[in-house]
Amino acid sequence: MALDKPFSQACENNKQPILDCIRETFTSPGTILEIGSGTGQHAVHFAAALPHLVWQPSDRPGASQHCLGWIRDSDLANIRPPVELDVASGSWPVDSIDGAYSANTAHIMAWEEVEAMFSGLVKRMDTEAPFCLYGPFSYGGTHTSDSNRQFDRHLRTQAPHMGIRDMDDLLKLADRTGFRLESDNPLPANNRLLVWRKL
Repeated sequence: MALDKPFSQACENNKQPILDCIRETFTSPGTILEIGSGTGQHAVHFAAALPHLVWQPSDRPGASQHCLGWIRDSDLANIRPPVELDVASGSWPVDSIDGAYSANTAHIMAWEEVEAMFSGLVKRMDTEAPFCLYGPFSYGGTHTSDSNRQFDRHLRTQAPHMGIRDMDDLLKLADRTGFRLESDNPLPANNRLLVWRKL
């Protein structure tokens, strides 16, 4: 086993609650694009538990190889090698997918990148294909917890383009790009799993 594998305690904590949720969504065989694979802990956990899926990890240019240690050690046949994906680029490394998953990316991306993520996915998915988006979200401009409020403030002091996204804005974006919200699922640590479907 690789000794230099990156490790995220948050991924370790949330991988099973997320899996319990997405297994109800990703029920049909197909290829799932993960946007922002990070360490690869989610990719390995989900691919092992959902063998009917082909999991396609991706991350921003310069970070896509970060997950290789976990993927190689897993020896799973249903995880593809990671690819570089700049969501704001007009050129994506995948042409067609059966679903998508992304965790803790929307509050790191600039809003224009969140828009590009939705727009890019809708072009590559068939009608009713699911997009699962995990992370903290606010509602009507109000945070769901004091810890989320503090986290949002921290993000914005790190970089002005970052910040917890509001559901009002996401719903408008979904309407513009061609998604509908199927479910909004509460998960531990004041996070949510949003399930979108392509119209």
